[in-house]
Amino acid sequence: MVVRRLARLALGLVLALAAASAPALARETAPHLTILVSLDGFRADYLDRGVTPNLKALADDGARGAMRPSFPSLTYPNHYTLVTGKRPDHSGVVGNEMEDTVIGGPKFKMNGPTANDPRWWNQAKPFWVSVEQQGKKAAAMFWPGSEAEIDGVRPTHWVKYDSKFPYDARIDQVLAWLDGADGPPLAFTTLYFDAADTEGHHYGPDSPELRAALVEVDRQVGRLIEGLKARGRFEATDIIVVADHGMAPLPAAHRVVLDDLVDMSKVHLVTKGAVTSLSAAPGHERAVAKAFLFKPLPHMTCWRKAAIPARFHYGRNRRVPAIVCLSQTGWYTTTLEARAKPGKWDNVDGGAHGFDPYDPLMRAVFVAHGPSFKPGVVLPLFDNVDVYPLLARITGVTPERGDGSLAIVGRALR
Repeated sequence: MVVRRLARLALGLVLALAAASAPALARETAPHLTILVSLDGFRADYLDRGVTPNLKALADDGARGAMRPSFPSLTYPNHYTLVTGKRPDHSGVVGNEMEDTVIGGPKFKMNGPTANDPRWWNQAKPFWVSVEQQGKKAAAMFWPGSEAEIDGVRPTHWVKYDSKFPYDARIDQVLAWLDGADGPPLAFTTLYFDAADTEGHHYGPDSPELRAALVEVDRQVGRLIEGLKARGRFEATDIIVVADHGMAPLPAAHRVVLDDLVDMSKVHLVTKGAVTSLSAAPGHERAVAKAFLFKPLPHMTCWRKAAIPARFHYGRNRRVPAIVCLSQTGWYTTTLEARAKPGKWDNVDGGAHGFDPYDPLMRAVFVAHGPSFKPGVVLPLFDNVDVYPLLARITGVTPERGDGSLAIVGRALR
């Protein structure tokens, strides 16, 4: 009887030890994977609204913090900063729209006909290119730049951007890539969801529609976690959730009409909105400078390219126009021509970004969970250029020289 009891106790101890070491065994047997998830427009404080339990669980069992976006706090520049570690002035992606005297031709626009021309992207090397060049396999389930052949390389797997691509299918595609048996295992992939940005623009950051968007992207994070667990991959996967920027309310009445400041026939306008960038039409340099640079302006501040405040780290790239203006948070510039059209942002209440990255409303979410990260870490505010060296450290990829460091985010590492 005593022998049987001792045997049962011994067996129970063995099973308990096996269960306790299961995560460690999973980490040893399953190949390490890093997934970089972008929740476009997910402001840092959205995480505390009580509607994202899956994200909150990852944060509580990992690391969380708020990121300061790079200037300008727009989608393309900051997505490219996250995967290059270079501020927009150094990466070359200086705006959602831009011109280049060397490239010439049509203006670069998001998802426009020239958006996948490598010449717009090759001033910096994105992380997936380094992964591939160093003998590992990378994938991109959407990310600005991932459709272009940069430095002669594309990710092993990538998908042409389609905003209507169902969210469930995006998760399923990433999991299918993991299931593939061809070549080395996947080491890094991106994953992108735009709902928080889209609904934040259309209805504002405090709207019921935005709340529903947060619930939906959190559901997708849950589906990703369950899919990884079903494949025995969760314990060996580092999940880093980021956003490119936050979101501020934008009342319909908060518009500065540029035609009220200057005869627009004298201006070559590159961008308008939260950030207005322009140059003078030939022969009108003095009139344009007088209109924008030598007097106080309503709800905006303008600088010559060379005089942009140093804290923005912006203005040396040839793609930055001669004059750059920053709107007061919650105000946009527009034109009479734009106001006459049924445009998306020119005549409606909603939300916007692109404002001063030092404004708390522009802060972006950061959550990191997995075998590389300590649990329960809350990081102080840091710049989003720091995500790139973090990716390099946890994947074992030799990074390119950039503008970020591990001084703050490194505190989250085991």
